[in-house]
Amino acid sequence: MLEIPVYIATGFLESGKTSFIKEILEDHEFTEGKKVLVICCEEGVEEYEEEVLADGNAVLVTVESPEELTTDFLKQLQRQHRQKLTIFEYNGMWKIEKLLEVLPKNWPVVQTFTMIDASTFEMYLSNMRSIMMELVKLSDVVIFNRCTKDTKKGSLRRAVKAANRQVQIIYESIDGSDEDDDEDDLPFDLTADTIEIEDDDYGIWYMDVSERPEAYRNKTVRFKGQVLKNKYFKDKNFVPGRKVMTCCEADMQFIGYISFYDNISSLENKQWVTVTATVKYEFQMAYKKKGPVLYVSKVEPAQPPVNELVTF
Repeated sequence: MLEIPVYIATGFLESGKTSFIKEILEDHEFTEGKKVLVICCEEGVEEYEEEVLADGNAVLVTVESPEELTTDFLKQLQRQHRQKLTIFEYNGMWKIEKLLEVLPKNWPVVQTFTMIDASTFEMYLSNMRSIMMELVKLSDVVIFNRCTKDTKKGSLRRAVKAANRQVQIIYESIDGSDEDDDEDDLPFDLTADTIEIEDDDYGIWYMDVSERPEAYRNKTVRFKGQVLKNKYFKDKNFVPGRKVMTCCEADMQFIGYISFYDNISSLENKQWVTVTATVKYEFQMAYKKKGPVLYVSKVEPAQPPVNELVTF
């Protein structure tokens, strides 16, 4: 059976989905002159001009409710239009999982893009966090558009990477040109003899160590975390870490790095401690690859932070 590749562009209203798809249709090297079916699940301010559709050898079908999207309906569209490529402009308020369930077997998803207006991201994250993070989790690429010189790209990157470590991130300026992923100034001093990580900065440090291990190799850090010990760790291993809520309360995770310490027996599970350690970068079975490893020189009892949950 002939396969119909599927591309999904999702995001909230006015996040730039239509403009993104129009760029795809104008890229003849990408579409290779194949007939394209665009299934639009949302009507925004920007529209698909007839000349753009004609130039891209595309036909537009509008869907007004998620209930319309059934396997039979999509098969009917294929029989009617005989497209070689399908692009969904998918409503960010509809669950992508539902779409994936009804796609015909010969409609493989090649890539899923989430479009995000950088200027409104924090607002959506505060008010609709679970929906936003679900979009990010299922995406291959996140495109932050409408970036300016004041956009804090590091904060955007950390928030997205907390939900999906593998996602590719692209930044676009207001004029649509790509921007570099400039590193924000970190809230701690990497040149200090001991890098002091404040309670509110644990998440920033955790993500930065993961993304730039060479910047921390053989350096000493000091931070506060909870003790995690279990039967799968060796006698000299534990994880000092913190809990993070990436999506909702049901999606709570404990994040931290494998640590070596000679006096594990003195530590109690879930105890709050301040750890002083040297950062190494080694293969660990728990990671199934190389990753940050801490060699702990000192552990001190500590009080829980004011905000126990990690933020990025």
